[in-house]
Amino acid sequence: MTPWEGIDEFVSVAELGQFSAAAQRLGISSSHVSRQVARLEDRLQTRLLYRSTRKVSLTEAGVTFLAHCQRLIDARDEAMQAVSDLGGSPKGLLRVTCAVAYGEDFIMPLLNDFMQQHPQLKIEMTLTNQMLDLLHGSYDLAIRLGRLQDSSMIATRLAPRRMYLCAAPSYLQRHGAPHSLSELPRHNCLLGSSDTWHFQQGGKETPIRVQGNWQCNSGKAVLDAALRGFGLCQLPDYYVREHLHRGTLRALLSQHEPPHTGVWALYPQQRHLSPKVRQVVALLKEGLARRSEYQPTE
Repeated sequence: MTPWEGIDEFVSVAELGQFSAAAQRLGISSSHVSRQVARLEDRLQTRLLYRSTRKVSLTEAGVTFLAHCQRLIDARDEAMQAVSDLGGSPKGLLRVTCAVAYGEDFIMPLLNDFMQQHPQLKIEMTLTNQMLDLLHGSYDLAIRLGRLQDSSMIATRLAPRRMYLCAAPSYLQRHGAPHSLSELPRHNCLLGSSDTWHFQQGGKETPIRVQGNWQCNSGKAVLDAALRGFGLCQLPDYYVREHLHRGTLRALLSQHEPPHTGVWALYPQQRHLSPKVRQVVALLKEGLARRSEYQPTE
């Protein structure tokens, strides 16, 4: 028996809240995780976890012990990874998640470039518009768009993100352009995944409920409908920038453009940032900066 026995199992259970999820993360059986945690509690002569049929929670001693164990694991992993870094090339499994359209067009080409440079690396990308739990899903990295909600994650800003209200000239010829936010209810608004659009008014962010006869949870589909003159749309810069430049779309109410948000790389703060994640984040930031969608306007 070594002093480390049970610590990885305890930390995984504490972070994920389930023995089964901890077992999946560690690649061992749930019964083995349970035995190791029980033996650790016996050695410490104190209970670390409250167990029930549905959930696991920390005792007061468990909260204190978890904080120390996380620092120990991070220091251990950092020491091992420092030696691994001497070998140079990233290797092993990298699990990433991203929104579908942005992932297909922007992120995957860059990850494919990275994998070509590092053939010992294995990449698993999950493209979904759902907000997946990084810890429960054992993801190394998530690419998120817009405003960040989860403060328990560490975030690196990869690129800017601006939202534009716009419409095709054909729509504006038939219905005119809105000159204030109060005029939006008179217009047909092309809805994406939400019927609430965000603007800025009087120095504050202002959410506005909009309505229309068309809705689809795909930015590309919204863009196509807008180009056909169906109605107004609110989309990020990477969808509309080229069309604004060509004149096939016109930007509207620019004085009420919502505060710029961003494209973010997120990873759990209790995990040491491995060389492969660090290098991928740097590559994504550099690669996105070269995209025409993110070049400064003249």
